[in-house]
Amino acid sequence: MSTDCTHDCSSCGEDCSQRSAESMLIKPNKLSSIKKIIGVVSGKGGVGKSLVTSLLASAMTAKGYKCGILDADITGPSIPRMFGITGKAGGNQYGILPMKSVNGIDVMSVNLLVENDTDPVVWRGPVIAGVVQQFYTDVIWKDIDFLFVDMPPGTGDVPLTVFQSLPVDGIVLVTTPQELVGMIVEKALKMAQLMNIPIVGIVENMSYVLCPDCGCKIKIYGESKINDIAKQYGIDVCGQIPINPQTAKLCDSGEVYNADTENIAVAINKLSAMLK
Repeated sequence: MSTDCTHDCSSCGEDCSQRSAESMLIKPNKLSSIKKIIGVVSGKGGVGKSLVTSLLASAMTAKGYKCGILDADITGPSIPRMFGITGKAGGNQYGILPMKSVNGIDVMSVNLLVENDTDPVVWRGPVIAGVVQQFYTDVIWKDIDFLFVDMPPGTGDVPLTVFQSLPVDGIVLVTTPQELVGMIVEKALKMAQLMNIPIVGIVENMSYVLCPDCGCKIKIYGESKINDIAKQYGIDVCGQIPINPQTAKLCDSGEVYNADTENIAVAINKLSAMLK
């Protein structure tokens, strides 16, 4: 323990005997009930974390589970738009009330609080991390089976805050076929392992394009590396999502809940097994 110790583990980066994993966990709103928290993670932006989050939440909802999405990508929120949510979150004396999608998913995002969807959030890292924590402590997540946390890219303030202060039950890693992306995703994977966060598996987005004439798979980003990464780290491949103009159209129109989830069936089955 450092001689300058303040006994406040939340503001300290030292690894000492006084610190325990539980010491940094924060409590949810007293009216919340959350069975499982699943983070959707990648070391790089633009790989489709929000899409995978939306597909997982929609698929699990269709199976009869009550789901919520905590949009932790504070500076680049997209979840409300993908579900066609245009209103603003309200609240009462007990906490903030999430908005509900057409298919029954509870959603909390900074875009449900700002006046205009295009207003930029120009905050420093610690403030952003604090807002993410408030989305857990101040929002009433009522009777939630799966709370999906849509993470921002990288291994910085927000992922660290989520991993340290929320009781995360598992993460789904998202990658694309490019070798560069695979390398960066491995950073997020190693971060999770370093912090003893269970890994549900890895999903590859933009894996291929199906030829509309012959049905063959066109691998526009080259050969996939997902099986190599999975084998190297002993994790499961949970799906390979093709580039599909129809899926993009559904996201743009706020109807992502109607998108095909067949390609992530392994992830869906693994999540279902967590509550059996």
